[in-house]
Amino acid sequence: MASTPQSRPIAAAPAATRTAPAASLRFDWAATALAVWLIGGLYLDGWAHRHGRVDNTFFTPWHAVLYAGATVLMLFLALSQGRQLARGDDWRHALPPGYLLALLGAGLFVLGGGLDLVWHQLFGVEVNLEALLSPTHLLLAFGGSLMATGPLRAAWQRPAAPAPGGWFTLGPLVVSALLFLSVLTFFTTFVHPLDVDLASAWEAEQPAWLSESVGLAGLLLQAAFLAGVVLPLARRFSLPFGALTVIIGVNSLLMAVFQDRYGLALAAVAAGLLADVLYARLRPAAGRARFYVFAATLPVLVSGSYFLALAASTGIAWTIHLWLGSILLTGFVGLFIALLLQSAAPPKAMS
Repeated sequence: MASTPQSRPIAAAPAATRTAPAASLRFDWAATALAVWLIGGLYLDGWAHRHGRVDNTFFTPWHAVLYAGATVLMLFLALSQGRQLARGDDWRHALPPGYLLALLGAGLFVLGGGLDLVWHQLFGVEVNLEALLSPTHLLLAFGGSLMATGPLRAAWQRPAAPAPGGWFTLGPLVVSALLFLSVLTFFTTFVHPLDVDLASAWEAEQPAWLSESVGLAGLLLQAAFLAGVVLPLARRFSLPFGALTVIIGVNSLLMAVFQDRYGLALAAVAAGLLADVLYARLRPAAGRARFYVFAATLPVLVSGSYFLALAASTGIAWTIHLWLGSILLTGFVGLFIALLLQSAAPPKAMS
């Protein structure tokens, strides 16, 4: 008697696992260009505030440039994610690695922009230090930073190439790092050496103890920012020659627009070039001792160039004990951050 074979359960095919699409250089460069528009608009708006071009209203051409850049970058990210969602990707993996946080930053920027409009209508337009510490402006800064650093996070999550990647490959990383540093320096301009009424120069109007304190605080804080941005890159990547000149020099030129102190900024460009030479000769990623030497020397070059430019222009009011000690202290800041980086665990992937 023929028996009917028992029906066996059919195992369900495993769901296809989708991973985030690899970020192409074309995508990185497009995101970088739009981020330059965004942060450039930030500095343009800051310049307008500093030069009395802004009246008591939210709707200004300077705000228009800033928010237009943010809008275009946000649309670029949102449309890219929407295209991948239409192809069946999961929302968490629809954007290339590193850019999901940029899209989150865009949402925070929109929220901050709406709140900023209400804030201005209720309390008026901020002036001077108020503009940097306004809660809505800080929210905009946080969201804008996440947007502008998408290319940096994307490069960070790729396997580190043993050979130099060149400007075409690592250019978005370098520019994104520059933009992040520029956001940090913009919102701490009140203690930036290029923007504190030359606290260490002869023409300083503050009492001596105040100008010395503000000047030293600015040197140390900016040295920490510079080391915090550059040293992780120098430790992980083989940066193309000129990368440090771009990061240090362009940031200094951007800061110079507030007080039109381009002579001091050009000295920082020269310091960036020397840092590039030092980086190429030392190869700090090749050994711990080399990394420590580079970390300590980098901020010394920048702060030293500042005092050298002051000496050649307005003169230095500080004693040699103070200005030379300040330069050396910035080197200790860089070395301290290098020690923290060396003791930290290897970085984990970020969205």
